[in-house]
Amino acid sequence: MPTQTTRTAKRAPLSRERVLRAAVDLADTAGLESLTMRRLGQELGVEAMSLYNHVANKEQVLDGMVDVAFSEIDLPSGRSEWKAAMRRRAVSALKMLARHRWAVGLMESRSTPGPATLRHHDAVIGSLRKAGFSIEMAAHAYSLMDSYIYGFALQQTNLPAGTREESAELAQIFLGQFNADDHPHLAELVTEHVMKPGYDYADEFEFGLDLILDSLENLRN
Repeated sequence: MPTQTTRTAKRAPLSRERVLRAAVDLADTAGLESLTMRRLGQELGVEAMSLYNHVANKEQVLDGMVDVAFSEIDLPSGRSEWKAAMRRRAVSALKMLARHRWAVGLMESRSTPGPATLRHHDAVIGSLRKAGFSIEMAAHAYSLMDSYIYGFALQQTNLPAGTREESAELAQIFLGQFNADDHPHLAELVTEHVMKPGYDYADEFEFGLDLILDSLENLRN
């Protein structure tokens, strides 16, 4: 059923921006596999052929969606210390990937980057270069950080529990499926860490991120 956003879009003039935003909303709610030009047209209240006045094909839609995703990540500021800038950018990227779960497998797969994508990459590399990283080390650092961000996002997306309450309930069920005497270390981790009040798997991200940034600091010069 069309959402309020869709109904508003129906009354507004069609544009490339509206097409891409509708595509992002559709992928967010129904999954990337639901995205077809026909379905996108339906969401916007137009015939699919009308979309081709603004995007050449589905590939261009996907390129544009990736650019929208990159535009939502906080860019490193030239005024910020590099570790603080990279930390803020990484946390922002993870939040974006949580909003747009389809983006995890799509972000680095496109060969036609848009302006926001190019701006993002240039800002990250520029921040590392200004901090004293060599070209080679900047490439290593960027690859390492992105591998961690995307990997964590993928793992988080596939977790069977989303909230803290769900995690605690699932942990309790998990404990009942094996003998703690046979697997004492696993039982200890679940009871003494996962089941503690306030535990949130997402908090693990910043711990690992800080380890990476501290290690890169040691290799910077």
